[in-house]
Amino acid sequence: MGTRKVVINACYGGFGLSEDAKSWIRSTSQRPNFRWRQEDFYDPPVESLFDEWRFSQTPTGLRDHWLLVQCVEALRDKANGDHANLRIVEIPEDVAWKIEEYDGAEHVAETHRTWHAG
Repeated sequence: MGTRKVVINACYGGFGLSEDAKSWIRSTSQRPNFRWRQEDFYDPPVESLFDEWRFSQTPTGLRDHWLLVQCVEALRDKANGDHANLRIVEIPEDVAWKIEEYDGAEHVAETHRTWHAG
């Protein structure tokens, strides 16, 4: 069984990419005006990797996208946006997962079934 790498924000504040990280992703994608395609995602489509609001609003966002993971591995702390401390967590690849946060500090959690009164 393999693993999956997921990028999270490991401090209070919130997820964010630096301008250096955005430039790195654009140059690595080899398309300066890079726009994601639906088939690039595991989750429902998100228009842009740089739309940080959408990154935070879906259970997994694009946090395991290979370009984001490689960017954080390559740039390390230079990938951090304002108030961010981006880190990579490795989880088993067959686990259903989501990102949970408190005041911007995140962790990866295994997804379990829940029921609410309706």
